[in-house]
Amino acid sequence: ELPRSVVSIYRPAPGKQLDFLKWMAARDAVATEAGVAPSQWYAHISGDSWDFVVISPDLDDATSDKIDALERKRGLKVGPAAGLEFRQVMASHTDTLPAGPTTAAALIERATKP
Repeated sequence: ELPRSVVSIYRPAPGKQLDFLKWMAARDAVATEAGVAPSQWYAHISGDSWDFVVISPDLDDATSDKIDALERKRGLKVGPAAGLEFRQVMASHTDTLPAGPTTAAALIERATKP
């Protein structure tokens, strides 16, 4: 079984990029405190219309619950309230759940096993 990640593509609302980054940085700090590997952040330079791409570990329920408890302790919103707060700074975003990292050769091997 390949490791799983979450690839998120973000486009904050105009003028809300800094607010978005602060919102995310607060949650990244909590995830680190919970023992989650840091997310990999990529900032747009040229090309498509996204502003940030973030690759994060896919979390199990126990880890998500631990993060929620730490966020509550820090006075951060969780659940639907956090979702509404997030959408105040967001124009659009998508999340994709890939498996990897791997190589093309390894994927061929997996695909051709009887």
